[in-house]
Amino acid sequence: MVAVMFMSVALIALLCVLAYTLAIYPLPFMLGLTAAQFAYQTGSGLIGAGLVGLFSAGVAFGILAVLFETIRTPVIRLIVALVFAVPAAVAGYAMVYGVTKEAVPSEVWRQIFCIVGGGCVGIAAWMRLAAGVGQPAR
Repeated sequence: MVAVMFMSVALIALLCVLAYTLAIYPLPFMLGLTAAQFAYQTGSGLIGAGLVGLFSAGVAFGILAVLFETIRTPVIRLIVALVFAVPAAVAGYAMVYGVTKEAVPSEVWRQIFCIVGGGCVGIAAWMRLAAGVGQPAR
């Protein structure tokens, strides 16, 4: 019985990590999922579609990270960061709303929790994009 309880806690923690990771990377994830669906529908099979999806999601994140790192114009750099962080904030809002829908009876507090959660996930996504960016050489 104790082993089952520990396995349940471990599974819940794993699902929380997965939900957080998918909330931080919604744009590359959705692009990869769309590419995988397209590849599967055109006859590539399950393994081929998975490979196409992983490759396209990696390329999408790589392009955004390279653009964010190489562009020096602050306005364009902000736009690239917002293209990556806004879908993450929306996904974080939806994730917190799904968790608190039955647990928080007050609509006002539910919205406060959702906005704070979405903001935290959006900031985490922005920081994850900027993590590979070093200081410019002087």
